[in-house]
Amino acid sequence: MPNTDPPLDDAAVVAAVRDRARVAGLCEVQPAGCITRGRKGEELAPMGELYDTGVRIFTDDGDCVADARVMRRAFEYASALPHAVLAQHAEDPALVSGGHMHEGAWSARLGIPGRPAAAESSIVARDIQLAKLTGGRYHVLHMSAGESAALVRAAKAEGVRVTAECTPQHLVLTDESCAGFDPVFKMNPPLREQADVDALRAALLDGTIDAIATDHAPHAPETKDVPFEEAPPGMLGVETALAVVLTTLVEPGVCTLEQALAALSWQPARIAGFADHGGPIAAGRPAHLCVIDTAHQWVVGGDRLASRSRNTPWEGWKLTGKVRHTIYGGTPTVINGEAQK
Repeated sequence: MPNTDPPLDDAAVVAAVRDRARVAGLCEVQPAGCITRGRKGEELAPMGELYDTGVRIFTDDGDCVADARVMRRAFEYASALPHAVLAQHAEDPALVSGGHMHEGAWSARLGIPGRPAAAESSIVARDIQLAKLTGGRYHVLHMSAGESAALVRAAKAEGVRVTAECTPQHLVLTDESCAGFDPVFKMNPPLREQADVDALRAALLDGTIDAIATDHAPHAPETKDVPFEEAPPGMLGVETALAVVLTTLVEPGVCTLEQALAALSWQPARIAGFADHGGPIAAGRPAHLCVIDTAHQWVVGGDRLASRSRNTPWEGWKLTGKVRHTIYGGTPTVINGEAQK
């Protein structure tokens, strides 16, 4: 994602990221480019130049492109670029300013300023209309609200080119998790109510939600060891995503294993236009493979995760499922959880 320093709004910066990834050689890194310069939501980034470097997803992730005129211009530009997708962090900044968790019964009880679900669904509704107007492709990042899912479902039925993702945490946890004032449960978009969790699960099952994304957001331990309202939003997600999905959705029969793996693998690959990923295992295909153990049980401990950060909401959870090996271009890059370079 381009919410880096410097932001990925320059072809040279994108090329530098690709070069570093190529030297590491452990996996393919596909940078997303900014929609606007500096992610400020004012002036379009040089989307054509970024596209020529291989960028296919454009987003100001972490910030919403709130100006409808700017977003329309981005859609018009992107619609001329084959396979280009505008991905939106859908939160109206005017509605979430000063908020730290979902606005509802729990925020009122805890005395924590809230971020209403309408801040998300209002942007999703607007952007769907812009995608319909321009013919552009639209992707909703880390969708959290049931109303947003309903909007996406209706848009798909109309033939609008829209896809959506949600995270394991938004499919499992609710705003009640914030009752202990633990900043590990603080994120943007925030954890919602049980009704939203139920709606997202239904949307995953009926194909409204195409992908499960980690929204991985590591933070140094000391930045989370502060009062809830002072802590940055975000939690670890990469290393636990598969196991959380298998444990909370597949094992209880909420969805099938194939549905879960589709949402974690080949469907996101198709959205991003990565033809070499998520395809069938067959002769002549690139050997980008992940070997998983669906029966392995383990207990999550932040101090045992690969990340240098520790901000996992699954601390102490007993999960089923583990990634064992990763093969990239026919070469084993991870064996039994250990990087080979």
